[in-house]
Amino acid sequence: MNNNTLIAETSISIDAPAADVWKALTTPELVSQYLMGTTVTTDWKEGSPITYEGTYNGKSYHDKGVIKKAEPGKLLQSTYWSSAGGKEDKPENYNLVTYRLSENDGQTVVTLTQDNVQSEKEKEHVTGNWNAVLQKLKEVVEK
Repeated sequence: MNNNTLIAETSISIDAPAADVWKALTTPELVSQYLMGTTVTTDWKEGSPITYEGTYNGKSYHDKGVIKKAEPGKLLQSTYWSSAGGKEDKPENYNLVTYRLSENDGQTVVTLTQDNVQSEKEKEHVTGNWNAVLQKLKEVVEK
């Protein structure tokens, strides 16, 4: 990975224990509810492939990556490549997306980072997208 790239980061506080947030992050039916109708496929084990399929703004996508770390209730990390991103499918074009969960008094703070962001404009766009995803995640978990 290029050391000159930016990292997008955002977080949200969810009124639920980390176990409930973890369940939402790793249950395909729940993922679909907060990730724009995406169908996610993986076994959630480190080293396993993960795919995301669906339609966004009328265009089909087939995004993919590999689970890097999965620590239930604490950390979920995977590489990510988007078919809609316009970048060639090669290692230097993958992002590392990390969900960190921190529980305190029945509330869980979810901090999400995405590395390998190429510009401030892309960082702003990516952060906006992840803010929307985390807001929907919060709604799904707090139902």
